[in-house]
Amino acid sequence: MKFEDMDVWKRSSRLSVELYRHLADLKDFGFKDQITRSGLSIPSNIAEGFGRDTDKDKRNFLNYAKGSCAELRTQIYIGIEIDYISSTAGKIWIKETKEISSMLTGLMKYLKF
Repeated sequence: MKFEDMDVWKRSSRLSVELYRHLADLKDFGFKDQITRSGLSIPSNIAEGFGRDTDKDKRNFLNYAKGSCAELRTQIYIGIEIDYISSTAGKIWIKETKEISSMLTGLMKYLKF
């Protein structure tokens, strides 16, 4: 299985691109750096996991991706509250992070068998 063919990788990559585009003009470089790094970490960890040889290694990196997904969701909530992220975009991204997290959980369960 190639990571590029997986829906969870495609969706998390698109989310990362959206974050970069949406926050391109944000002057709070600390916040922008943190949230874009969290978003980028999700597809990157999926790819790294599928570059490993064992299912255990794959699961570990999928778990890291899931943690980054939770971190990103927290930052989106905060970004909405401080008016860096519109409520409309934020709600879509929160929903997407929840779905990506569920997909990662399902994939980790699959790899246990």
